[in-house]
Amino acid sequence: MYLTKFIENLFKRFLPSPFIIAVILTFTTIIIAVVFSNFVDSKSSLSFFEILSSWERGVWNKDLLVFAYQMILILVLGNILVLSPPVSKVILTIAKYATSTQKAVVIVSFSVMLVAFFNWGLGLIFGAILARKIGDYSAENNIKLNYPLVGAAGYVGLMVWHSGISGSAPIKVAEDNHLLNLMSSRQDSYLYEDLPVSLNFDLTVLSNANLITFVVLLVLVPLTFYFLSKNTQDHNNILKNPIKNQYLTSRIKSNGLEGSRLFSIAFGMILLTAFFYQYFDQLINFKITPNSLNFFMLGLSILLHSNFKSFLTALQESINGASGILIQFPLYFGIMGIMKESGLIIYISDFFISISNEFTLPIFTFFSAAIINIFVPSGGGQWVIQGPVVIAAATELNVPIQKVVMALAYGDQLTNMLQPFWALPLLAITKLKAKEILPYTLIIMLVGLVVFISSLIIFKF
Repeated sequence: MYLTKFIENLFKRFLPSPFIIAVILTFTTIIIAVVFSNFVDSKSSLSFFEILSSWERGVWNKDLLVFAYQMILILVLGNILVLSPPVSKVILTIAKYATSTQKAVVIVSFSVMLVAFFNWGLGLIFGAILARKIGDYSAENNIKLNYPLVGAAGYVGLMVWHSGISGSAPIKVAEDNHLLNLMSSRQDSYLYEDLPVSLNFDLTVLSNANLITFVVLLVLVPLTFYFLSKNTQDHNNILKNPIKNQYLTSRIKSNGLEGSRLFSIAFGMILLTAFFYQYFDQLINFKITPNSLNFFMLGLSILLHSNFKSFLTALQESINGASGILIQFPLYFGIMGIMKESGLIIYISDFFISISNEFTLPIFTFFSAAIINIFVPSGGGQWVIQGPVVIAAATELNVPIQKVVMALAYGDQLTNMLQPFWALPLLAITKLKAKEILPYTLIIMLVGLVVFISSLIIFKF
C-alpha cells in the first residue's frame, strides 16, 4: 500500500517528539497572535510582551490547574485499575489470542474503543498495556507482528473518548447551572436566561444518535485496521524489557497494614459506600463528573488490588506514564491563554459561525474544534473557551444545544489521531515513537471524519 508507506516514511523523517511539538506550537501561537492582533485592530493590538504575559497567566491559570489535576487523576487511577490482578489477567488472556497482526489489531482496537467509551484514561492505559503484552508475547514466541500498527490500535480510544461517559464537555453540561454560569461573563448574558439547567447524558452521550455513531465506528475502525494489516509488512519486534507480571500474582507480600488484604478491602468498601451515597442521585440521572469518576475509580482500584502494597506499586508505575502530560499541560495552558486573550479562539469560532446556518453550524463547529484541538489538546479547557461561542450561535440559529456540544466533542477527539500529546503514556509503555504510530492513526482519522460528519448531517440529536 503505497500511501501508507509514503506517510510512514514522511512521519519517520520529519515528525519531532511530542514535547518539541508543544514548544513549536507555543512559538507558532505567539507569532500568529502578534500578527493577528495587529491585523484585526492595530489601535488595540497586543505587543509581544503583552502576549508573553497572556502566556504566563495561562500557564498558571488556577481553574485549568485544577482541571489538569482531575485529568491526571483520571489517567493515573485508570492505569492503576488496569494494573490490578483481575484486569491484568484479562489482558494477558486476550493477548494470547493475538497470534497475528490481523487478529491483534482487531482485538485491540475493538476492546480499547469499548473501554475508552466508559473512561478515556482507563481506555488509553488498557490499550497501551494490551499492545505491549501482545508485543511481548509475539517476541517470546517468535511471531511476526507489525508492532507499530498494534500500538496505533491501542491509541484509537482517544478518537471516541469525548463523546463517551468521561467526555469533558458532556460531563460539564450535565452539571446543574453550568450553561448559565458559562454564559454569565458575556455582556449579553441576559439573552441566555432560558437555557436549560443541565443537559443530561440521555441528550448527549447516551442519545440514540451518539450511540449509533459509536457503533458504526466500532465496526469500521477495526475493519480499517484489518485492511491496513493486510497491506503492511510484519516483522519480529524484540522488546528488551518486557512488562513484569508482578500484578498478576494473587498477593504482593508485605508486612503490617500495607500487606493486609482485610484492611484494603475495608477501606475500598468505605470509599465505594461513600461514592454511592454521595452520587447516587446523579448516577440515576446520567450525571457523571470528573470528581465522581475519580472517587469511584479510587475505591474500585483499592478494592481490586490485593493489598495497599500492590496498590502503591501500581501507583508508582502509573505516575511515570503521566509525567509527560504533567510537564506539557502548562505549555498548552499557556497556548490557551494566548488564544483566549488575543481573541484567536473567538476569531476561529466566529469565522465558522459567520458562514453558518441552522444546517451547517454543527459541521463548522466540528471543524473549528478539530483545528483548535491541535493547538489546545484539552477537551475541558477548549469547552470553557469555545463553549460560550457555540452556545450563543446555537441559540441564535435555533440549533439544539446538545447537538453543538457533541459536534465540538467530535471535532476535539478527531484530531487526537494527529496530535500526539495524549499518546505520551502509550508511547512510554509500548516503547514506540510518535512517528511510528501516527501514519496509521492519520488514516483512522479520515475514517472518523467521514463518520462524524455523516452523523451530524443525518441526526438531529
